[in-house]
Parts: sequence; C-alpha cells; structure tokens
Amino acid sequence: MADELSGRVEGVKDARDLVELATTEDSVEELLRRGLDWLTRVVRFDLATLFLLRDGKLVSVAARGPLANAKVRHHALPLSEFPSLRQALETRRARAFTEEDHSHGDGDPFDGVLDLPPGHACMVVPLCAGERSYGVLTLDRAECETYPQPVVDLVEVYGQMLATALQAAEQRATFERLHRQDHEHAKLLEAQLGGESEGILETSLSTVMRDLARRARQVAETDTPVLITGETGTGKERLARAIHRWSSRADEPFVTLNCAAIPAGLLESELFGHLKGSFTGATKDRAGRFQMAHGGTLLLDEVGELPVELQAKLLRAIQEKAFEPVGSDKTVRADVRILAATHVDLQRAIAEKRFREDLYYRLSVFPLRLPPLRERREDLPQLCAFLLEEQARRTGRRGMRVSPAGLARLASYEWPGNLRELANALERATILATGTELGPSSFDITSHAGATSTAPQLEASAVPGGVDATMKPGSVLTLAAVQREHILRVLSLTRGRVYGPGGAAALLGLKPSTLQSRMKKLGIARQEQFVVDEV
Repeated sequence: MADELSGRVEGVKDARDLVELATTEDSVEELLRRGLDWLTRVVRFDLATLFLLRDGKLVSVAARGPLANAKVRHHALPLSEFPSLRQALETRRARAFTEEDHSHGDGDPFDGVLDLPPGHACMVVPLCAGERSYGVLTLDRAECETYPQPVVDLVEVYGQMLATALQAAEQRATFERLHRQDHEHAKLLEAQLGGESEGILETSLSTVMRDLARRARQVAETDTPVLITGETGTGKERLARAIHRWSSRADEPFVTLNCAAIPAGLLESELFGHLKGSFTGATKDRAGRFQMAHGGTLLLDEVGELPVELQAKLLRAIQEKAFEPVGSDKTVRADVRILAATHVDLQRAIAEKRFREDLYYRLSVFPLRLPPLRERREDLPQLCAFLLEEQARRTGRRGMRVSPAGLARLASYEWPGNLRELANALERATILATGTELGPSSFDITSHAGATSTAPQLEASAVPGGVDATMKPGSVLTLAAVQREHILRVLSLTRGRVYGPGGAAALLGLKPSTLQSRMKKLGIARQEQFVVDEV
C-alpha cells in the first residue's frame, strides 16, 4: 500500500497537466479522454467509467482499463435505481466500498455487462461544479480490498477539477453559440444598412455621386486606406459601409469608432483594448476595436478629433498591423482594413500642429469627398424615397411620398445639415401629416427644419446666402464668413442658447457638439456667444 500511495503523490505532482487541461481544452470528448489518461497515472483500476447526467439517466461517455468494452461505453443507468450513485451526487462526496455493499438495496451498475468477482472494490466520485451536477466517475478493480481513504480523497479532487473543466467547456459552448447568433444578427443588419447605402449611391442622378460610387467600388476591391471627407451629415458612414459591403471582407466585422464621442483618456483603451487592473475601473480584460475588427473593416469616424498623443500609436498600428493593449507588454496582431472619415480640414489641422502629417498621408491614400446636398439637388427625389422607407420601418407610416411641389420646396433650401437635416425634416413632416403625400406646407424650412413650433422664427431676410440681384462681385463674402455671420444671428435670436428646444443647434439642424466645434473653428469668441447652456 505504501508503494501505491507513493505513486499517488507522484500523480499529484502531475496535476498541473489536468489544471491546464481544464482551462484550455475546447472539445468535451477530448477533455474526457485526456482526463482519464491522466487518471491512469494516479490510481490503479481495472475499469474507470465517466457517466454524464442526461434526462435523469447516467450515460457512459468514456471508459478506460482492461475491462472497458463496447457495452461499457454505451451503458445507461436510471439514477433512481442506484442509491449509491444518487447519494454521491447529493452529498458531493466520493465514496469507496466493495461490491458486497450492493446487496443492501443498491444494484451493481455493471450487472450483466461485466463479469467481476464478488466483493470487488468500487469507488463513486461525483462531478459537481457550482450549482451543477454533471455526472459521476466510477472506478472498479478485481481485488476485494476497499480503496484507502487517501486515494479516495485524491480522486475526489480529480473529480472536482474535471467538473470545473466540464463547466468551462459548457460556458465556452454557450458563449460561442451566443457569439454566432450576434454575428449572424450583425451580418443581417450590416447587409440591410450596406444595401441601403449602396442604393443611395448607385441610384443617384447627379454626375458627382455616380462618379463617387464608381471610384468607391474600385477602391473597395483593395485593402487601401480610404479617407472620406465631407460636411457634417453628408453620409460619410453610409459610404464607408458601402465600401465594406463591396469588399472581399464583406462577411467579416464592420466596426466603427467615433473619435469625437469618447473622452481622450479612454480612446487608447477603446482602440487597442486593456488588461484587467491596468487603470481604475478596468475590472476585466477587454478587447479594443482593432481586435474586434480583425479580418474586417475599422471605420475611424471624426478622425480629425483624435488626440495628437494617440496619433503616433494609431500610425504604428495601421502600418505594422500590431499594437499593445493598455497595461500589456505583449504585441497583438490584427488584420484590419482602415477607413477614416472627418468633416475637419486636416490640412489646416496639420498646419496648426493638431494632426500628424505622416498619419494624414497614411490615411489619405485614396481620398473620397462627399459633396453637400446643395451641390446635388437633383438627388432629392431618390434621397427622399430612401429616407422615407427607412423611417417607415421604424414608425410604421408606409406609403409616404413627397409631391412634386414639395420637392421643389425642398430644392429651394440650402440644407446646411445635409442628409441628417433632410431626414429630420422628413420625419417631422411624416409625424404631422394627415395623409400620405407631403406637399410644400409639410416642410417648415423657411428658417431651419427641426425647430419646434414654439421656437422663435428667423425672418427670410436674416438667412444669408440668398440670391440678391444687386450684389456686386467685390461684395461677395467667403463661405466661412457667411457661416460665421449666420451663426451669430441665430445665437442673437436665441440669446446665446445652444442646447435644447429652441436653441441654436436645433434651429440650425446640428448636434450641439458640432455647432460648438464649428463656432470654435470660425473664431466666434465667448463674448459673442452670449450665454451657452451646459448639458
């Protein structure tokens, strides 16, 4: 017996193998097979059998030893008929006994299957982890001497480790199933959004948009970085989605990161991920957008707002397809196609030392400029049809259309908020409409779409940029000057209010953050803003 226990001690030293197995093995079948192989080095037996619980029965799924045969490997036991097995699961404790104990109300699990001598030694080990009971391990050997308690204790630990491995495998399977469902859902959504983007581009009537769609399709077939520029609301993300859908990566993830919407201190973690404990609040490891987009496309929206100190790390990640998560010294590689979008004048940002020139040239290998809506008014009929169909899926108001007179009214407007402002105007008109046709009176765009009925109205004469037959060439203002003057007039009208109903952002059809960014760019000083409300 001393030699046997000595062998057990050596087996305990090898338990590292089982611990590693419990945390790395994905296949349940391989897990059980290798687990039993490990057991042969620890305990002497003629038959070791693993039973898993399935519908109230213990079903044999693996067996080892000289007595293992086909019948053993396909054996099923009703749990209600075997008190010793049921007791092991209820008490969560291993138990050793001899075959003679079965005469006290418990049948031999292998009666009629194996020809074991009367009084042979048996052991039952529960496989339990957390609140779950996964099954039992049974050991049999021909000797009529009960397994010693130290051996029972050792195999009980083995059973706990094996149950933990089964639990981990079950959790991995659940995670992968949910991940597949999420991926399929994301692919369906991406197909829908991508299809809409393609439709808007390819059915455009304007020459500039047809040429843009042609060039976008050409670059989509490569992995070349694309820089998409354009005013706020022109549909830069829609164009990026279309490029992804037209590429060979269409079945892989399309991941976006709005560089202006995340605090500067968290952007590095969002891009590259972090390890648990790397900073306050990092309670677990987290993958960044680069890892999420592996094999697919990453859109860096509003890339012009990226902090300068992070631009060098982004440049390296793009060039080498490698980076280190926050708090880690291990390099992670990700195969990602980069698209970038911005409304910021990056050449000016470079001159002002707010954007790295080397990063700009890396991103702008193939630049695409989305024209503002005022430069492609002939696309209004198709755009209205697409946007109304989009809204119909959300609101249920189907069959809505814009009349020819309504389109003429829309075409007379400058649309400083571009597609986003047009979508808002159509949604507001749809909500207020009593029928299915939207005529000229449906659109309150004398001032700006999106203003509430209680908001102060701008006089038509207050809108700069209107055509004046008496205007002299030398008196024409630059576009920036016109925008600056107009924003100041709106701020004066709203008494400096930027946020909320009736605020300047609502009147202009812009996000408050976009308006404040534009005010800063145009040099509108604090004293000129009156009172700027905070969120």
